[in-house]
Order: sequence, then C-alpha cells, then structure tokens
Amino acid sequence: MLLFLVLLGVVSGKRHQLLKGLPATSIVEENSAAGVSVYSFNVTVSPLASGVAVLPTIVKSNPLTEAFGIEPKGGLEFTVITTGNPVLDYETMPKSFDLQIFVEDTAGRTDLNILTIRVKDKNEHPVFRGNVAIQTVTIYVLERTPPGRIYQVYADDPENAKLKYSLLPATVPFSITESGDISSTKEFDYEKDPHSYFLNITVTDPDGLNSTKTVNVNIININDERPYFTTKQRIYRIPEEQSPGTIVANITAKDPDDEDSPSRLFYSIQSSNRHFSINPATGVLQVTGRIDRDALPLRLHPNISLTLWVEDGLSNGHDTHEITIIIDDVNDNSPECNPSDFWKEVNENTTPGIFHVDLRNYCKDIDVDPSNNQFRFTGLSGFGSNNFALESTVSGRLVMNGTIDLENSANPRIEVYSLTVRVQDTAHPNYSNIIYIYIRIKPVNEFSPDFRNLSYVFSVSEITKVGSSIGRVHAIDEDWPPNVITYSIVAGAGNRDYTNIFWISPTKGDVRILARLDYETTQKHIFTVQASDQEKSTTASVTVNVLEVNDEEPVCSPNFFSLQIPVDLAIGTNINGFRIECQDRDSDPRSFRYFINEGNENSHFIFSPSAGSNTSYLILASRFDYESGLDTNWIYSLRVHVTDDNLVSSRDKTTRLIKTGTVTLSIRVIPNPTTDTTTTPAFTLVMRRENLYSPSAWYVPFVITAGALLLLGLLGHLGLLLLARLRARGPPARRAPHTALFHFTFCVSSQTMTKINTVFDGEARDPVRTPHPCLYCQLSVQQSQSLEEFTTHHKALCGSSTLNSSNGAGLSAGVPVSQPQPVLQMCSLAEVTRPEQYRPQSDSILHYWHWLLEI
Repeated sequence: MLLFLVLLGVVSGKRHQLLKGLPATSIVEENSAAGVSVYSFNVTVSPLASGVAVLPTIVKSNPLTEAFGIEPKGGLEFTVITTGNPVLDYETMPKSFDLQIFVEDTAGRTDLNILTIRVKDKNEHPVFRGNVAIQTVTIYVLERTPPGRIYQVYADDPENAKLKYSLLPATVPFSITESGDISSTKEFDYEKDPHSYFLNITVTDPDGLNSTKTVNVNIININDERPYFTTKQRIYRIPEEQSPGTIVANITAKDPDDEDSPSRLFYSIQSSNRHFSINPATGVLQVTGRIDRDALPLRLHPNISLTLWVEDGLSNGHDTHEITIIIDDVNDNSPECNPSDFWKEVNENTTPGIFHVDLRNYCKDIDVDPSNNQFRFTGLSGFGSNNFALESTVSGRLVMNGTIDLENSANPRIEVYSLTVRVQDTAHPNYSNIIYIYIRIKPVNEFSPDFRNLSYVFSVSEITKVGSSIGRVHAIDEDWPPNVITYSIVAGAGNRDYTNIFWISPTKGDVRILARLDYETTQKHIFTVQASDQEKSTTASVTVNVLEVNDEEPVCSPNFFSLQIPVDLAIGTNINGFRIECQDRDSDPRSFRYFINEGNENSHFIFSPSAGSNTSYLILASRFDYESGLDTNWIYSLRVHVTDDNLVSSRDKTTRLIKTGTVTLSIRVIPNPTTDTTTTPAFTLVMRRENLYSPSAWYVPFVITAGALLLLGLLGHLGLLLLARLRARGPPARRAPHTALFHFTFCVSSQTMTKINTVFDGEARDPVRTPHPCLYCQLSVQQSQSLEEFTTHHKALCGSSTLNSSNGAGLSAGVPVSQPQPVLQMCSLAEVTRPEQYRPQSDSILHYWHWLLEI
C-alpha cells in the first residue's frame, strides 16, 4: 500500500526534496552486529506541513534483504542501521544493496530517494570443518602399533588464504603436516606409556588469525596374558529356600594385562545350572532359582557341584575352578492333608462314640529332616463342634459324642456341620494348616405328609375359563428338613368326555380346570389328591361344586324362515301363522324377551307377546305405504334377538350375564297387480343349460318313461271308479218344508295385545295375559225365516244384539254392518239344507267329491 502511495505521488507530480543527504552511498563491514549505524540523513518538511506523516521507510531493496532498518535519532534526523537478520557476509551475500527510502509530511508532500550500501570485506578467523569443528574427536590407537598417520583435520579461510597447522604440547609423540595429517612418532606400550593424550591443533592465516581444536588420543591395551583364579575355597554350605539374588560367594580372578585398571574378565558356569548364576563381570555367585531340599533330586543328593570359568575375551585365555555347594534342610513345609476337606454323612439319631474319620492317615510333612516333619492335631472348632471330639492330638481320630435329632426343636436344625481342625508342626516356626471337615446329618424320613384338611370343597362358576385356578391344597411334612412334597390327582378327575377335567400343580398344590365346566351336565365333581415325599404319601378328598351361571343362549325354532305376504295384509294379522318357539337350558320360559334388532324399516313387524313366554307370533303392526314413497323395500331381512333377561330387574342387568339367541326372517311383500313398483337398475344373469345324452346313462330315460306310464294308469283307474260311483248314487233328497234356510259358521278371533314394561320385584309371575283363543260361533237357525230370528240367536251365542259391533262380521243378503275390526275374521259362510249335511261323514276321497257335487 505504501509503495502504491509513493508511485501515486510521483505520477501526480507532488514529489518534493524532503530527504536531505540522499541519494548517497555508504560502506559497512561484513559481520557487523545488529544496530551498527550505516548512514545518517535529515528530513525537511514543507512550510505548510506540521510534521512527518509517514516516517522514512525502506519500501524496496535491490537485491531484496531485511538486513537494514531505519531508526530515528531525534527530531528529523534518522539513521540506517544493520538488523543482524541476516548477518552480512561478504563471501556469501551480494556486495552492494540499493535501498529506496520514502517519506511524507503532513501537507501530503512526498519524497523517494536511494541509499546505496556497499559491503566491505574483513579478514576472518580460519574455520575447522568436519567432526573436529563441532566436538572433541577421540582417536583410539592399539599399543604396539607402528608409527604413522592416525587422523587428519580440515580447516578453511574465508578469504581463501593459505593456512598453517601446528600441534601442542610439543613434547607429545605426535606430529602434524601442512595438510593437517596427524601422525604418531613412536610405538606405544600400554603398560609403560600414558594411556591417553590430548592434542591442541591450531590453524593460522597469514595475518596471524587462528583457531584451535582438541583431539584426544587413547591408547588401547591388547590382551596377551592368561587370566587365573585367585579364590581358593571349594566347599560352600547354604540352607534351602534362599531367595533369588542371595550371594553364595565372591569369586575373584586376575589378568596380568589389566594391572590397576578395572578387570575385563568374563566369568561363567561351564555347565548350565537352574539354581545358581555368576555375574559375568564381577564374579559374584548368587541364587537364581528355588532350591528345594525336599524335592528330587536334592531330596536324595543335597550336593551341587559347579565348574567356574574365567576368560578374557580377546586372547581367549581362560582358567577353571570347581566348587561344591551343600544344601541344608530347614523346616519350611507345613503339614499337608490330602484331601484338605472331608465330607462325611451321618444318619440322624446315630449312637454317640462312633468313629468317623482318622485324619493322620491323610496328612504328612514332606520335610527331609525327621526333626522338621513331626506334627499334631489341635483346635477342633466350628458351629456344632460340641457334638464331636478328637480322640487324641496324635491320632487325629474324630468321633461323635452326642445324638443329633433334626426334628428336635432344641437342636439348631443344621443339616451340615462345618468343623475345622488345625494340623501343626512341632518344630519351629510351627507351620500349620487347616483341615475342613463337613459332617452332613442325613435326614431320616420318619413322617408322612399330612394334609391340613381331610377334605377340600371349592365352588366355581361354570363359566370359569379353562386353565384358571379354583383353589389350593396344602400338606406339611414334620421331617426336617421338610421333604419336597409332590401333589397329584390319583382318582376321579375325569368324566365320559374328558379323561382329566382338573389338574394340580405338582409343587404348589394349585388346582386348575382343564375342560369347560357345565352345571347342566354335572353339578359336582369329587376326586382324590395325593401328597407324596417320594417315600411316603397320604390322600385327601376334593369336592368341586359347579355354580350355575346363565351361560346358555336361547335356541329358537325355526331360526331361519322365508315368508311372503300381500301388500294389503290387514294390520294385526299373524303373518302366515308364523311363530317361534324358544328353549334355554338354564333359564325359565318366562324369561324370554323378543325384539327385532335389524331390518324392521318403518316398524311394520312386531312379535306378540314381546316377553314372558317361550312362544311368540309375528304380527303385522302397520300398513305398507308404497304409493306415497314411505316404503320402498319389498324384501325385509329381519334379525330377531331373543334374550333371557325378562325376569331380571334393571338394576341387575348391568351385572348379570345375559345371553341372546338370534332368528333370521326373510319377508317378501307381494304387490297387487295394479300396484306400480319402483324398480332399481340391476343386471340379468342368463344361464344356459344343455342336456347332453350320455350312452352310459341309458337307464335315466327308461326310468322316467316307466314312471310316467304307471302314473297315467293309476289316474285312469281312479277316474273310472269315480264315474261308476256317481252313476250308482241317486239324486239328492228334497228339503223338508220347515228346515232352516241358512247355516252360518263364523270364526271370530279375539286377540288382545298388551305391552307391559316388566320390572322384577322379587315375585316371578307372567306379565302378559294369555290371549283369548279363537272363538267359534256356529249359528244354526232351524226355523228362522227372517233376519230378526238370526239376530236373536247371534245375541244369545256371541253376546251381542247387533251385527255391527266389534264382534260382528260382514254378511251377505244385504245386512248393513260396519267395517270389520282387524282382530276379527269370518271363517266361512255356507247355505245347506240340513246341518248334518254340512260335512261328509266319510273321509274317503270319493265321498268328498260326491259331497261337493251334492252341494
């Protein structure tokens, strides 16, 4: 950015002479330290400026360098100095640098001038090269080596002047040449001459500048003498079980070549040994592995022989020395018992004093010395140890001194007694071990299981789910510890349909049902359960009372039926005489309630009675109205529900189980011929059948033809018989003068329909009065020649003096009567000569046809 401002000032023509003393040329010596003044100059500002805005700055150098900087000296005087980064070097760096210095005052005037700095060469000290330049070089020379060159040093002069080498002190047996070669001047003897020399090597330039480095020359001794052992002892004795690192002996040897210098001998054991090792440099013999006097082979041969070897590694000179180490036994083993724990079984109530285990037969001490392998038995302890005793400390025989009865509450009822016995050395330090003895008191099965009850009674609902628990039996065993009791059913748990209706948990005695219970089939089940402890057993009786629950649905007949009725059927008519009869295995017939649940559009149909009877009739409740569009459906699919809750109060219906039977009815309404019916678009399915004759079915047409011929013959025969009968019968007898002119037979149906909201109040009664049966009123007027006489007889028989009452029926012969009521239906009206001729006396078909012809 600064360079850009400088160039902008130059281009714009605003440059002024602000740098006084520049441009200029200055000289500086190489290797000048940081801060050395190179050149000083002043800054002159314009009259309009109040000072310097941009201090003099080196904006560019050629070649590029950071070896120079500008520092103010005070006021407007500035100095160019060396920065020391990098240090100027005449031999490796450019000889001249052009520095462009820029300055700007507060008035915006700028100046840019060049300061040329030339680097002046300076005579420098010679410089060593190679290893000797960075460290003291050590040279090794073998004794008795002939005189000659042993090393060469290198040095350079920055000014490439000729250098001269010298060596101090002058008394040493070494020399150096003009090329820097260092040579020995004699054959060294290590035993007589010094073992090391320090040589000061100096290099000097023609102006007398020099540099000095040190070279160390070490004389190396050569091995030309045979070493020998100086230790004379050959037998050593140590106790067994010394820890690794224990020193057995310090073996020494000498090499004449070593004189007073540290030994360079190498010690070893000629044959490998896992118990001992020798330090190869010092000759210290020490324990490296476990030494067990009581284990083979030391148990039989306690002496260990070693052959020691010493040598110097250069001339292979060596010497041997044989020693014997005797291993002494110590009491380092405690008595051991195998096994260390004993398991014994003793029946409860065993007689005291019986011997159980002889511990000495299982214990021993493996120490070799007899004084170290003697032991005794002491310290019998443990919970219940008062029931046992040691016969003696030497024999270690364990006996029982009391009787243990597990069922006795005074005993702790411990099945296993844990005892400890200490086996201990008689010699110091009296090592010991613990023997664990477990005496299991084996229970004796003395008692049989005993049920808490001799019999159990469970009551369970007949709708209880299969797998449900209905009760539990429990038996106890007075044996201690209690025996595991297993429960089972041994008799009476099945019926003719199921082998096992009940199941009992073998471990818990929980009784569960495996099959559905049915009160209507069996109200009580009795079976026998057994409790067994694998050796002894006992039984108990279980009675299961099945509680009745309303779990049976009403079953109605028929449960499906198809009906056809005319569109103008009168209200109150029992449709096609249809009725349903229902049965329920667990409900009273008066408990049924009937209602149409689905398909009863516009409520055309009802059942009467609606409740309180096991029989109900289908009644038309309202007329069909297709003309006004109120009714559009010609086929009704009714789903009739029959429940058994009629005798249940409203309060109990929320908690009592109610079952529902279903009856499905299909009712087709047949329209009058003049009735316009609304049809809905549909599709027509055309099915075509083609009967093909098959030769294998020849008997089919034969059977059909033979059957038709037999039927025609039978009909012809019956026709002939009828004709002969008609011819043989004379004309009908004449009517008596005063016989009745009319014979009326009426069928008057009187059905009173009553709807009662039944509420169960604790008394079972029929809430619906049984409808009055069909009343047949037969009016036989013997001498009636007028309507008045007929009316009189009608009043006497039917309880009405007029025919236009609710009991009347429309008559022919012009009798004025009112519109008949829906509940009345006239059955028949006939005119005959005599009452006895109203119906033929014979039931034969010929007599029936003859009677029709007479009428």
